[in-house]
Amino acid sequence: MIKNNPLLILSVVCISFIIVSAVFAPIIAPYNPYQIHSSILSGPSSQFLLGTDRLGRDLLSRMIYGSRISIEVGLIAVGISTTIGVILGGIAGLKGGFIDAAIMRIVDAFLSFPVFFLILAVISYVGPGIINVMVIIGLTSWMGVARMVRAEVMRLRKTEFILASRLANQTDLKILLHHLIPNSLAPVIVNATLGVGSAILTESALSFLGIGVQPPVASWGSILSEGKDYISIAWWLTLFPGIAILITVLSFTIVGDTLQKITGNNSDRS
Repeated sequence: MIKNNPLLILSVVCISFIIVSAVFAPIIAPYNPYQIHSSILSGPSSQFLLGTDRLGRDLLSRMIYGSRISIEVGLIAVGISTTIGVILGGIAGLKGGFIDAAIMRIVDAFLSFPVFFLILAVISYVGPGIINVMVIIGLTSWMGVARMVRAEVMRLRKTEFILASRLANQTDLKILLHHLIPNSLAPVIVNATLGVGSAILTESALSFLGIGVQPPVASWGSILSEGKDYISIAWWLTLFPGIAILITVLSFTIVGDTLQKITGNNSDRS
């Protein structure tokens, strides 16, 4: 499936390129992202490949450094949401009864609110900033993981190797950490891959609205926000970051969908 899927290969290449750009931004970027040049709102040229912004800063350099923000937000936010979801979903699936019902009611309560508006409400209270954005996105997007892990754990806890573990007097915590959670991670990894793209898109939207990453820090969303006022005379300020967001989110989505199909086929065979 992988060899015969050029779209997947292209997506992996795009993700790898973005990660490399984020890691080696100081080496790859032609200029300091905060350096001000005399060329203000200058279009793409041999000196400034993607043009400059309203302050004369090189757009390519800011885009490269902005990839750091996107990758950081995506990975850390998904890490937080996955950790919370796996723990709560595992406990709910293993214990059942009142504990399961209580955790699922919490999940239902979170799901009853539109997630983006919930994030907006929390950020308006705690304030904008990259750390707050990462944490809040993670704390408001764990519900799907919890439901997924709960279903897997409830299925696995009736299997023979779990019954054998109980007969061996292993504690619930040991069974959960050593057996149930490791065997429930396949769908979690797929969901995490899809979640990275969603987190990047959410951060871009928040930064575009001015309540995410704050200036002068460069992020794709903040570049879009600054460029919207000059869209008629400086199209590059919105086109290039928009394309970067599109390609990144689409690449993670394609990889996640492919992994989902692979794990689904493997489950059908088993």
